[in-house]
Amino acid sequence: MRPTGKLHLGHLAGALSNWIKLQDDYECVYGIVDWHALMSDYADSSKIRVNCREVLLDWLSSGLDPDKCIICVQSHVPQHAELHLALSMITPLGWLQRCPTYKEQIINIQNKDLSNYAFLGYPVLMAADILLYKSHLVPVGEDQSAHLEISREIVRRFNNFYGEILVEPQILLTPTPKVPGTDGRKMSKSYGNAIDISDSPEDMWEKLRTMMTDPAREKRKDPGTPEKCPVWDIHKVFNNDDAQKAEIHEGCMNAGIGCVECKKRLRDHVERVMVPIRERRAYYEKDEDLLADILIQGASKAKIIAQETIDQVVTAIGFVPRG
Repeated sequence: MRPTGKLHLGHLAGALSNWIKLQDDYECVYGIVDWHALMSDYADSSKIRVNCREVLLDWLSSGLDPDKCIICVQSHVPQHAELHLALSMITPLGWLQRCPTYKEQIINIQNKDLSNYAFLGYPVLMAADILLYKSHLVPVGEDQSAHLEISREIVRRFNNFYGEILVEPQILLTPTPKVPGTDGRKMSKSYGNAIDISDSPEDMWEKLRTMMTDPAREKRKDPGTPEKCPVWDIHKVFNNDDAQKAEIHEGCMNAGIGCVECKKRLRDHVERVMVPIRERRAYYEKDEDLLADILIQGASKAKIIAQETIDQVVTAIGFVPRG
């Protein structure tokens, strides 16, 4: 994940909930990719360090365990940059220009100048992040499968030139529930519509309370359509009471329940999830030495794997052997 700000409920419901399960069944590497953050924040990088800390805290509080997985910062493992350079030599521009996310973000992110090489070439660095660890599986949602396909194409091209060195990663499709932001669009730091994992109960309720609902319900007596309401989408993610969800759905359609009451019930279910997360965050937040040690140990473990890959890559390319 890029450290461009605090993580939100979309990250929790989508990626993090899956990552927490995967760490029990696989050898997992989770990276805070600060070089990727510089791609868009190069004009003012002053917040990257504090954002790395926030991401780490959000990960640990959500349930990632450094005893079960590798947690590291991308720039702490310099082999990421080295493999990125090698892969950039062989990647055709056309592959990058057709990337759907590149086109989407150029349109949606208007407050930053993204006309730099790094933004166009970020799939190459992303590929390096994956290939450096000979990753066999990459957990992504279906909407991200196009990104991974570029990595697979780069592997095939590299191996065609230099031999079977890199591993072609496979997609591990994971459920990605729809979590809209307060304005109804996809919850995103970039859109300014996020409910953050680190929000206090009061701040979280204020965001939920003012969240956009079905526009047809202008008044309390107006019936609505839950499928058109962003609040209902979040109910489907965090509300595990099927009977109550059926009641809310029916109540919305016949105006038997108001939007404020619907949001209050959602708040209760979100808070149920957030209580243990806040407890873990309080534990880690008070110990800066522990946070630093987690990253030091994570980078140390990652470098062992990464250097083996780099040694194989430079030998296959035919560079002068290193002393």
